[in-house]
Amino acid sequence: MSRLAVALLLLLPLAASAADRVTGKAFATRSEVIAPHGMVATSQPLATQIGVDVLQRGGSALDAAIAANAALGLMEPTGSGIGGDLFAIVWDARTQKLYGYNGSGRSPKSLTLDWFVEHGYTDVPPLGPLPVSVPGCVDAWFALHEKFGRLPMKDLLAPTVRYAREGFPLSELIAYYWQRSVPRLSKYPGFKEQFTRDGVAPQKGERWKNPNLANTLEAIGKGGRDAFYKGRIAKVIGDYMKANDGFLSAEDLAAHRGEWVEPLSTNYRGYDVWELPPNGQGVAALAMLNILESYDFRTIEFGSIEHVHIFTEAKKLAFADRAQHFADPAFAKLPLQGLVSKDYAAERRKLISATAAKSVEAGHPPLDDGDTIYLTTADKDGNMVSLIQSNYRGMGSGMAPTGLGFILQDRGEMFVLKTGHPNSYAPGKRPFHTIIPAFVTKAGKPWLSFGVMGGAMQPQGHVQIVMNLIDFGMNLQEAGDAPRIQHEGSTEPTGQVTAMSDGGEINLETGFSWETVRGLMQKGHKVTYADGPYGGYQAIAWDDKNQVWIGASESRKDGQAAGY
Repeated sequence: MSRLAVALLLLLPLAASAADRVTGKAFATRSEVIAPHGMVATSQPLATQIGVDVLQRGGSALDAAIAANAALGLMEPTGSGIGGDLFAIVWDARTQKLYGYNGSGRSPKSLTLDWFVEHGYTDVPPLGPLPVSVPGCVDAWFALHEKFGRLPMKDLLAPTVRYAREGFPLSELIAYYWQRSVPRLSKYPGFKEQFTRDGVAPQKGERWKNPNLANTLEAIGKGGRDAFYKGRIAKVIGDYMKANDGFLSAEDLAAHRGEWVEPLSTNYRGYDVWELPPNGQGVAALAMLNILESYDFRTIEFGSIEHVHIFTEAKKLAFADRAQHFADPAFAKLPLQGLVSKDYAAERRKLISATAAKSVEAGHPPLDDGDTIYLTTADKDGNMVSLIQSNYRGMGSGMAPTGLGFILQDRGEMFVLKTGHPNSYAPGKRPFHTIIPAFVTKAGKPWLSFGVMGGAMQPQGHVQIVMNLIDFGMNLQEAGDAPRIQHEGSTEPTGQVTAMSDGGEINLETGFSWETVRGLMQKGHKVTYADGPYGGYQAIAWDDKNQVWIGASESRKDGQAAGY
């Protein structure tokens, strides 16, 4: 397709814009949600309502987050579930401090890089038994609950157990992704039996039941984390994997523990933006913000040629470092403080020119010592949770252990099968991770809990939300509704793109003008129109002046923000 044709495609949807609102930006889909006591924002309305109910019953923000996450594992298995991993940032009102938890699982100890090489693999397959790593979600629930929970775990899981037995009506976007997954995953043992009706995906509005998941959650609520990692569930998983040429074992599950980590931050125009350290990619968002901070966006219009160009070039620089320096810190010494330093950003910023860079090398920061769902919750005491959880690749590996009602993740696909690479496969190692929660404080006080789902879009999305709020003066809902930018084609930590050599391409969502598209092309950018890679957003902000919570939910998904 010619560049002109692509540009015309960008213009066509503008004729069918949303209804005319009498307030707010033209692209805003709805108003922010405002409530005095508590707030929950998730990608599925029934899950949001479960979270709000937990808050009203005296539960903490963390309790509401667990209850909502459990519900999403049932209602949105296209992006989440207890077969996947979890990361969280928690603001604790009592200690006035942020806490981070890395709930990612490790590779099977019996699987080696030599095995892959001997069997002719150059990449870890995306589906089936080989990319399966230990699910970290349930461990994370219990570790977080022990520190910040109030209500019993069985009570938090009970609403999902009930929906799993009685059935829930499938929402539109989740039904769409479920239907797309069935042809790819039905060949894997247990998937067709547990996630289709006679081989057919459920449709929008149909009530879907998952009694196997109900039994599993009841066992977890009764027996705690060990019911999953050391009990019958672990044995079923281990036996199932062994019977289907997999390597994940009951011993791998028994050995698993997530870890508490210190969030990293950078200050952007007086606001401290917080991300978790690797093996996730959150530092890339901080690096982008550091590069962008020297530009005066008071004089650069949102959606202009200059805005999109500078953003894209900053992304290329941050992602070159992401490819080289992000991995499991237990296996590599990572220059984290160097990556987020202002001096290093100043060096990298010098590489941005008036034209599109075709290739970008990783920098040399100084060493120091040191598909997916996103939801956020806040309670009446001022506690806030920023939580992200995923199977990877939507419904994960396709491997659905017999009678358990969930699918195991395929996060091991993110390993590189090359000796010496920071993200090279090794037994008992955590792969590079895309899922990242975010948080913003101002003057040491909580201001914003937010996230944007969607693979490599996530750091780009985080930066755009921060810029929309701080640089462009949007409200919380507008910041999520604004048309988004995604650059693709950077060098990847997984080795899937060995080195960017053509500048990649910019995907622009509907809403950018032809003048911007044309100007970007004249700067040497390839501009394309893409089908839905722009992520999903939820956010909760604290309005200290009015003493109220403000919530926003992604208009591109099925979700809802609600409070009381």
